[in-house]
Amino acid sequence: MTTEPDPLTVPAGIPAVEAATAPPAHHDRELVLVTGVSGAGRSRAAAVLEDLGWYVVDNLPPRMIVPLVDLMTRSDSSVERIAAVVDARGGQFFSDLDEVLAHLRQVGVFFRILYLDASDEVLVRRYEQVRRPHPLQGEGRILDGLGAERRLLAKVQQHADVVIDTSTLSVHDLAREVRAAVADGAPDTLRINIVAFGFKYGLPLDADLVVDMRFLANPYWITELRHLTGRDEPVRDYVLSQPGATEFVERYLAALEPVLAGYLREEKRNVTIAVGCTGGKHRSVAVAEEMARRLRDTGERVLVTTRDLGKE
Repeated sequence: MTTEPDPLTVPAGIPAVEAATAPPAHHDRELVLVTGVSGAGRSRAAAVLEDLGWYVVDNLPPRMIVPLVDLMTRSDSSVERIAAVVDARGGQFFSDLDEVLAHLRQVGVFFRILYLDASDEVLVRRYEQVRRPHPLQGEGRILDGLGAERRLLAKVQQHADVVIDTSTLSVHDLAREVRAAVADGAPDTLRINIVAFGFKYGLPLDADLVVDMRFLANPYWITELRHLTGRDEPVRDYVLSQPGATEFVERYLAALEPVLAGYLREEKRNVTIAVGCTGGKHRSVAVAEEMARRLRDTGERVLVTTRDLGKE
């Protein structure tokens, strides 16, 4: 009598194959609720998060958080990190926040609350400097508005994951605190934009640093190279093989290291380096690409643009 094989039997080797197979990539969705008293720096915090690549929505009624999260969690959504600024400016809508947060916890949405605060003395001074009323003061004083707002926010503050007191912080200090609150150990990075340009068309208006490559011989005067650009191998080899070319690039990037580190300390996250030659077609392009290649090798995020190609 022939017995049927047990359908639950696992063929030999299958568990080992499964163990060696990497799990599918998983992209975590993140939600940060930015709240706190008016004048404590919510707008600055939102700007910092936007610079970090978060999708930021300001003055969002709490009821709108749920459909916003639903859009983020769709399988075809490219948005993975949302920061919603929720505060007492929402008036009667703000009372819905507790219910919305309870719903998010129930459905398993991971979120953090970033709460910004400051002393009444500092907040009053800030409002007096900008000569604007507190949104909740009505016919009363600024302190009346602050008191009403603190009562509204008391429960939210108790459940906040991070509370930042901005009373003594500069805008740069606040940016560092916000970055630390959401970074999860991610390294500080710059966005470096290298612009190749031609001096005869003028300096780029947004340049932080300007490099002049006109000390190198111009490939324009080589008939075989004239119609090419600095992105073509013959031009690139010609430019970088000239005496002093690679030495200049090496020394310039070495000198740039403390500058970039200083930009990070001062919360300047976007840097534009303008590399120029006469027409912006040969030398500047070749050197800009070489600088970008070397910077990328060190882990920097670099974008190269050629402003004046095609103008000749």
